[in-house]
Amino acid sequence: MTSRRSFVSLTASVIAAPFIGRVPNGSSPPITRKPNHGALTLPLVNPSIVVTKSKRLLRLYSAGKVVKEYRVGLGLSPVEDKLKAGDRRTPEGEFYICRKNSQSKFYLSLELSYPNKKHADRGLRDGLITRSQYNQIVSALRQKRVPPQNTHLGGEIFIHGNGSGNDWTWGCVALEDKDVQELFDAVPVGTSVVIEH
Repeated sequence: MTSRRSFVSLTASVIAAPFIGRVPNGSSPPITRKPNHGALTLPLVNPSIVVTKSKRLLRLYSAGKVVKEYRVGLGLSPVEDKLKAGDRRTPEGEFYICRKNSQSKFYLSLELSYPNKKHADRGLRDGLITRSQYNQIVSALRQKRVPPQNTHLGGEIFIHGNGSGNDWTWGCVALEDKDVQELFDAVPVGTSVVIEH
């Protein structure tokens, strides 16, 4: 026989369930799985990161297995791929961490190698960048350096802190400060990052 207290608790959980993971502006879908908040075992083996925009979720991998999940916030226009500077979109595609910044105004930050070649190809085709800028981007990517950040494609795309409660950035991936601290300490420059829809 179910006690009244258990029934009330169960009823409250069912009523609250549709609202878990929603943010005030309504732009984020509910997270279907609770992010893993357990401690990381370091060092990681061949770490990589996958951000799934539609789930507002960042997965951290070690040796090909998910070892941690974090909730994220995105750009103010979160649905589509980034096209140019100022569009407030979080880019999609394959990147790498090209720089770590411990002096970030957003607590800590991991810079991504945006624009990648796909963005540069599209930018050249659409007349947003010159052939010289395109060549500089491709050369930097080949050498695993920071690609030019001052073209019409935009730049300075980071994984950083200051909160994941809603989509508020200019195109970055935002985490809670404690989560970006853990990520910052766990992954080196050069770590692969995939951002998918």
